[in-house]
Amino acid sequence: MFKKILIANRGEIACRVAATARRMGVRTVAVHADADASALHVQACDEAVHIGGSAPRDSYLRADRLIQAARATGAEAIHPGYGFLSENADFAQACADAGLVFIGPPPSAIRAMGLKAESKQLMERAGVPLVPGYHGSRQEPAFLREEAARIGYPVLIKASAGGGGKGMRVVEQAADFDAALASCQREAAASFGDAAVLVEKFVQRPRHIEIQVFGDAHGHYVHLFERDCSVQRRHQKVLEEAPAPGMTPALRQRMGQAAIAAARAVGYVGAGTVEFIVEQRGGGDMAFFFMEMNTRLQVEHPVTEAITGLDLVEWQLRVASGEPLPLPQEQLHIEGHAIEARVCAENPDNQFLPATGQLRVYARPEGVRFRPVPGVRVDDGVREGDTISPFYDSMIAKVIAHGPTRQVALARLDAALEQFHIVGLATNVQFLRRVLRTGSFADARLDTALIEREKSVLFQQRPVPLELAAAAAVAHTLLAERALEDADPFSRRDGWRSHGPSSRGFEFQFHGEAIEARLDHLRDGALRLQVGGWSGALAFERPRPDAQAPAATPGAIDLRLGERRERVTVYLQGETAHVFTRLGAAAIVCVDRLAHAGEGPADVGRLTAPMPGKVLSFAVGPGDAVRKGQALAVMEAMKMEHTIAAPADGTVAELLYQPGDQVVEGAELLKLATA
Repeated sequence: MFKKILIANRGEIACRVAATARRMGVRTVAVHADADASALHVQACDEAVHIGGSAPRDSYLRADRLIQAARATGAEAIHPGYGFLSENADFAQACADAGLVFIGPPPSAIRAMGLKAESKQLMERAGVPLVPGYHGSRQEPAFLREEAARIGYPVLIKASAGGGGKGMRVVEQAADFDAALASCQREAAASFGDAAVLVEKFVQRPRHIEIQVFGDAHGHYVHLFERDCSVQRRHQKVLEEAPAPGMTPALRQRMGQAAIAAARAVGYVGAGTVEFIVEQRGGGDMAFFFMEMNTRLQVEHPVTEAITGLDLVEWQLRVASGEPLPLPQEQLHIEGHAIEARVCAENPDNQFLPATGQLRVYARPEGVRFRPVPGVRVDDGVREGDTISPFYDSMIAKVIAHGPTRQVALARLDAALEQFHIVGLATNVQFLRRVLRTGSFADARLDTALIEREKSVLFQQRPVPLELAAAAAVAHTLLAERALEDADPFSRRDGWRSHGPSSRGFEFQFHGEAIEARLDHLRDGALRLQVGGWSGALAFERPRPDAQAPAATPGAIDLRLGERRERVTVYLQGETAHVFTRLGAAAIVCVDRLAHAGEGPADVGRLTAPMPGKVLSFAVGPGDAVRKGQALAVMEAMKMEHTIAAPADGTVAELLYQPGDQVVEGAELLKLATA
């Protein structure tokens, strides 16, 4: 076994590898860029080395600096994690040339599976089923357009060298093919340095089911069963679970054997994932087709660990050090069900636009302590106060729930997400809870279009009613005031009068609407709240510690609104009260009229960058008339393209940047004169 390894990655995967290595008695070396010098993964390792600037191309994608860091610290091997150089054959070869062990497959296997077109030709020869399509080397747009027509619409264009949903578009009709192809090629070139694409038939009602495989240097292969990763947005996974609902023993055996055949065909060593697209046919029948092989550990590997009771990182280290696979196929078994949710910094209600900012509040389920949730694991690489930057992936954490049945795992995951509180930037936590509660997911009616099919209950939702949000904000205000008061009755602000009742007004902004509320202090000391047509008694107190939650959760309040009882948690950031409830979360602005005296209306006719990134192109020029919703510019951030559309009819007055310019969040990109 190795004495020391270098982890050529960051975030939760670096923390995960460090934890397993420590348990095995292996020392670890972290690497970091300027942006994450004080990150959690740096502290999780025994040593740390600075490797360059914040942008990945200046640090995490610099193979020479990673190898230099390994040599300087005496590391014997490099664990690439996932992303960055984890599937880079040249990096794996450079490690070997430097006398370092690459904890992953040999360079030849990475190359064989790295290009989608070539890998599919290889799989065809190995007898693995393929989706009809064109996987060749010709890349002329006219030729690819002809191939799409031959295959039949809808088709899927995919970056040949890519993954993670980048450089991928579904094309429904021939008229949209050229624009989609150009966009895919641009994104593929930016993300992978290779603009080549392939074209395939787009399978209707497809499920995305993948098989975890492992091989060793002694010619042994096993599969560790399947994961269903069908719930996706923008071709990227949102929820993953194992085993796949509806999987029969016979289909599992066939898919497992196909995955092992794929691994064996390239002499695979280490952890890998063979991904299949599964077509759902009548009568519950399913046909599967090879999509690609990820030649690394997957983000969703914890669900496999949960149902098998194994540590896949430990397996990686043992196999890379020359040991045989720890277990044969006949000793591998499934126990229970596991579901993983990816918590990301993004705004689902704005086309999943990535978000950046500081984690002003970061309370994991065990930190909220309302009640213990058994069978829950959280993998992350951040702490409260850390900043989510535009340089790296938007994933903040993974929440994994395991139980004896899918229903139990589902309930545990929802309970954990309810107690996952993040304030400071937009996240998808509440969106994930809504997905879990859809009829499609709850009943395991899965396919890659689930989010689109259920969009009416997933987007632009307001699960927390006005009266609950306002009551929580009022209670938080009064509790904060009480904490500052002394025993002098004439200095208290509790509405006490020597005779008669008193009232106090509150002003709020809730979902962009101005709201006025009135709190009446009654003669018997009771409170009555009136807001938005709702009126009723209000009572509140801090939760009392008990055996399950021995310490009070900061910000937690037990509310009583009329006959209704709710436990809420409130975090005040500036004037905004962030309210978390069992129903969901909401933000309500507590308006201080004096603080905003003299402020005028916001500027109009401005179009600003919704995130830090690079301007790729403008579709208009000065003097052009535009219509509401028309595409004006394309930006790139977090390796994804984002289109900036006109908010109203108007005329372009001025372009303020050039294609290729880097811009900060909020930068005005162009001026639009509106009628």
